[in-house]
Amino acid sequence: MSKIEVKDLLDAGVHFGHLTRKWNPNMAPYIYMERNGIHIINLYKSVAKIEEANEALSKIAASGRKILFVATKKQAKDIVSEKVANVNMPYITERWPGGMLTNFVTIRKAVKKMAAIDKMKADGTFNTLSKKEKLQVDRLRAKLEKNLGSISDMTRLPGALFIVDIRREHIAVKEAQKLNIPIFAMVDTNADPRDVDYVIPANDDASKSIEKIMTLVTEAVAEGLKERQKDKADADAAATEGEVVAPTTAEEAAPAVEAAKPAKKKTKAAKKEVVEEVAAVEEAAMEEAVEEVTAEEVVEEAKAAPVEAPAKAEKPAKAKKADKPAKAKKAVEAVAPAEVVETEEPAEDAVEDTDEETKEK
Repeated sequence: MSKIEVKDLLDAGVHFGHLTRKWNPNMAPYIYMERNGIHIINLYKSVAKIEEANEALSKIAASGRKILFVATKKQAKDIVSEKVANVNMPYITERWPGGMLTNFVTIRKAVKKMAAIDKMKADGTFNTLSKKEKLQVDRLRAKLEKNLGSISDMTRLPGALFIVDIRREHIAVKEAQKLNIPIFAMVDTNADPRDVDYVIPANDDASKSIEKIMTLVTEAVAEGLKERQKDKADADAAATEGEVVAPTTAEEAAPAVEAAKPAKKKTKAAKKEVVEEVAAVEEAAMEEAVEEVTAEEVVEEAKAAPVEAPAKAEKPAKAKKADKPAKAKKAVEAVAPAEVVETEEPAEDAVEDTDEETKEK
C-alpha cells in the first residue's frame, strides 16, 4: 500500500471545510482551525483515518465480498464511476433507489428484467414485437441500465458501503445501519461522523479532493483483490501437489505423507473457503427468491409504465363520509316533530289549570 503524504492531500484541497456557521459540533476533533470564516480540517488525522479505512477495505475485498460505492453528486459521479469500474466493484451514481438494501429481492428482480430483454434480443423474440412495443421495451431497458446497470453483477448484499457526502446520501446510510453493513465515508465539517463506522474527514465538494481520496481507496481495494487471487493460486498449487503423490506401498507412502501434511492443511483451508462460497451463493439464492422474468411480463410492464402514474383518485371514502350526515339529518327530521308535540301539549294544560284556580280564589 503506497504511503499517504500530507502534502498530496494539501495540494488536492482536502483540508477545506464548510463555513463555520454550518459546522457540526461532532466534527470538532477533526478540525484544526478556523480561517476567514471557513473550518480547516486536520490533515494528519485525515491521513491516519484513510490508512485505517484502506486496511479494512483491503480485508473486505480479499474476503471476496463486494463494496458498494455511492456518490450521486454532480462533481463526484464521473470520478467514482471511472475509478470503481477499474476494480470491478458495484456503484450507484444516479438516484439512490429506495430499498436498494432493505428490499434487495425487488431490486434483483428489476436487474433480471434487463437480462430478460437481452435474451429476447438474442433469441429473436424482440423482432416479433410491433414497432410501438419495441420502442417501449427499449425505453425500459435504457432506464434500468441507467439506474441499475452498475450493480448487475451484485448477486447479494454488499460487504460494505463507501459514501461520498453522507448528508446527501442519508437514505443509504439509514438502510446500511438497519442491516448492520459497515459504512466508510468522506465526511465534511457539516456532517455527523457518528453515523459512520470508518470516518475519512475530507472536503467532499471539490472534485480534486474526491478524486484524490477515491484513488487511494481504490488502490487499497485493488491490493485486496490481488491478495485474494494470490491465495487462490497458492491453494490450487497445493491441491495439485497433494494429488501428484501416488505411492504403491505403505513404506513408500510414509515419507510422502509426512511431507504432504502442510499441503493437506492448505487444501483443508481451500476446501473450507469453497464451502463458504457455496454457502454464500445458496444464501444469495434464498435471498433472491425471484421467479424467472418472461418476455410477456417485460412487454406488459413496458406498456403499463407510462399509464401507471396518473391513476390515483379514490372516491368511495368520500362518498361514505357524505352519506353519514344525510342519514343523521333524516333521523333528526323523523324524531323532531314527535318531541315538539309531546312538549307543547302539557304546557297548554298547565296554563288552563292555573286560570281555573285563580277564578275560584
